[in-house]
Amino acid sequence: MRVGEVKREGRNGQSYRSPILRRGAQRLLHACDSESPAMVETRIKPYYEQQAEDARRAEQTRRYRRNQAFGLLLVAAAIVVWWLFHTNPAWIFPPGWWRP
Repeated sequence: MRVGEVKREGRNGQSYRSPILRRGAQRLLHACDSESPAMVETRIKPYYEQQAEDARRAEQTRRYRRNQAFGLLLVAAAIVVWWLFHTNPAWIFPPGWWRP
């Protein structure tokens, strides 16, 4: 090894990383090696069951988008109300605004 080179690995490919950094890696390796079943369903579903799930998912997405739009409108209304209360009233209602 020359001057200035960094030793990347120890003997047999072991790294010299800090034990603090390696602590979580051991748990991760054990979690990946486990033979627990995956959360994804792998069976082939009947056509009508797939269609029902797709319809439920589409309805859920529609409701989610509707709620998002409603929430954005509420935020916009709150900003306008805040702006109205924090601006100069003469700018909103100039003298004589009620007369034709």
